[in-house]
Amino acid sequence: MSESRSESLLQSQFETLLRVSQVLSRSLDFPLTLREVLRTLEISGHLSRGLVGVVDADAGDLSVHAVHGLEDEEFESVRYRPGEGLIGTILDGGRSCAVARLGDEPRFLNRLGLYERDLPFIAVPIHVGGRLQGVLAVQPDEPDDGLLDERVRFVEMLANLIGQNVRLALAATHEGKALNGERDAPPRSIRHRPGFVNLVGHSIAMLRIFDQIRMVSKWPTTVLVRGETGTGKELIANAIHYNSPRARGPYVRLNCASLPENLLESELFGHEKGAFTGAVNSRKGRFEMADGGTLFLDEIGDISPAFQAKLLRVLQEGELERVGSGRTLKLDVRLIAATHRDLEAAVDAGDFREDLYYRLNVMPILLPPLRDRLEDLPKIANHLLDRLGGMQRRPLRLTAGAQRRLAQHHWPGNVRELENCLERAAVMSESGDIDADLIRIDRTRERAGRRPMTSGPMLPATRNSAADDGEGADESIAPGGEKSERERVIAALEQAGWVQARAARLLGMTPRQIAYRVQILNIEVKQM
Repeated sequence: MSESRSESLLQSQFETLLRVSQVLSRSLDFPLTLREVLRTLEISGHLSRGLVGVVDADAGDLSVHAVHGLEDEEFESVRYRPGEGLIGTILDGGRSCAVARLGDEPRFLNRLGLYERDLPFIAVPIHVGGRLQGVLAVQPDEPDDGLLDERVRFVEMLANLIGQNVRLALAATHEGKALNGERDAPPRSIRHRPGFVNLVGHSIAMLRIFDQIRMVSKWPTTVLVRGETGTGKELIANAIHYNSPRARGPYVRLNCASLPENLLESELFGHEKGAFTGAVNSRKGRFEMADGGTLFLDEIGDISPAFQAKLLRVLQEGELERVGSGRTLKLDVRLIAATHRDLEAAVDAGDFREDLYYRLNVMPILLPPLRDRLEDLPKIANHLLDRLGGMQRRPLRLTAGAQRRLAQHHWPGNVRELENCLERAAVMSESGDIDADLIRIDRTRERAGRRPMTSGPMLPATRNSAADDGEGADESIAPGGEKSERERVIAALEQAGWVQARAARLLGMTPRQIAYRVQILNIEVKQM
């Protein structure tokens, strides 16, 4: 009997899916199409009282956009904040919600006065481009018959179809506005440049970084982006440039680690014809190309001390000479630099000029490693899967088991490692569903990732033998433990009576390094 019900449900769902697809293909009039979809769900799919809510990007809450069974004026002012009621929980977690009997659910608010308390209730997220853009909610016509999970999966498929329609509708609306207001709008090349679109996360650390980007974008201040390899430092530089007054100007990038010193000078400063063997023509350098815009220098910590002196002069004076030329060029360039290296340790070791360090470190932005913001992992994974799905021309989806598997890893390679892992899993998935068995992780790197690290420079692995005053470090501050760096720095400060110089000796650091960590780790110094 159960198999018969399941087969009947499957047949009904297939017919409903076909009819909904036909409705969605008829028009880009989104409100009209939604009402027709909800009507089709009731007639063909036995899913009544359909509701679609749309996320208000400015307010951060969800407004009811279409309801089947009520007049427009009866629901137009109904809104849900994150975590408010059953629908609001989807704004918080981005996951589907289903109850077998609505009257048994204490979170049910019944603001619309529409739903039957003795029937099941299903609400699922609508994603567009990997981002939560709305909610689809329905109520089956009959009491729960044990097939609620199958119905939830079907409603999720419907939400995916509606999401594709939302994408097309938004694109059509955007293009229409662009054609009508082309005179006042930025050029198309400006509109489609990357800004915050690839920066994903809602953790406190990332929200703080978003605020820093917004503030620093207004001014031509030099920015130093710091963080481990694979954390997305170039994305920060992109967002700063394209949200700055220089967004219409050139944006020039160079990885300093990719070129030897002799080529790096020519690449950055340009050269005149005949300046060296092979210089058959004069050539502008990256600084000249970026005049009036932004220059992004990645891996700035890898340049040699000799070249550091040349770069410092350009930053101090705002002028340069091409290689082989005596003519001075005055430039207006906003510099954004990035590094994964511990520049404080390099300064103390004499490998990096102190004056250049201070010239670069005007506005530091420190990107946390992925393991320190695992609450962002589901959104980042969905964002990456959406991009991979676009390349493979099919939808990709992580199962709950796969998400748990991802959350158990420490990601020493950060977002870049996660992207590689997901791409490998997507290639191996026949259906597009990625389960835990397809998540293949490098165990060697996984063990390495368990060592506590920071988004900025790492703590030294060994203690400085200069701790000759009888002070001994206890296990709570020993490197390689399970404590975070912030906890170990605080433990050392407490053991040293909050004298930073003594705490630095306990940790095998210089006073400059521990002062820097007190600042970036937001440690409140106690007065003893």
